[in-house]
Amino acid sequence: MLILTLGVLLWALAHLFKFIAPDARARMGEKGRGPISLALLLSIILMVIGYRSADGAFFWGRSPAMTGINNLLVLVAFYLFAASGMKTRVTRLTRHPQLIGFSLWCVGHLLVNGDTPSFVLWGGLLVWAIVSMVMINRTEPTWTPPEPAPVRKEIMAVVGGVVVFAVVAVIHMLLGYNPFG
Repeated sequence: MLILTLGVLLWALAHLFKFIAPDARARMGEKGRGPISLALLLSIILMVIGYRSADGAFFWGRSPAMTGINNLLVLVAFYLFAASGMKTRVTRLTRHPQLIGFSLWCVGHLLVNGDTPSFVLWGGLLVWAIVSMVMINRTEPTWTPPEPAPVRKEIMAVVGGVVVFAVVAVIHMLLGYNPFG
């Protein structure tokens, strides 16, 4: 569980470094992107290894209802990621579509994985996403919604979200985790 916890903490600290130590991050400039990227890669490796090897109490398992809710939340999360890059209509309604999508992804996984390692991984990542939104809002209090994009971009975001969902579902199945129950 220690490796998993270190991975989640490294992920959070690497992302929040610019808020925690803005002067130090500013001094690093463009050269700071490499070390931060390396820290993020290492955090993902630690999270994967830590999660696969972690053991802990089991509180609930999958149910058909929770599996369906998880899949819906993950599909919406992938749409929000695509929409944020294309500046679709939803980006006029919310300031943080990627972080909201990430939060939905975490909540969905918590619904179907009721064990201690999942609480550490998905709960820790959910806390990071919420803290990130708060920190962004605190450091940049004013926000101007982007101009609306053409309808074709909205369609592209929906299609992109569905395609990524399908690819991720296939990868889950190949790894032995059927996301459809």
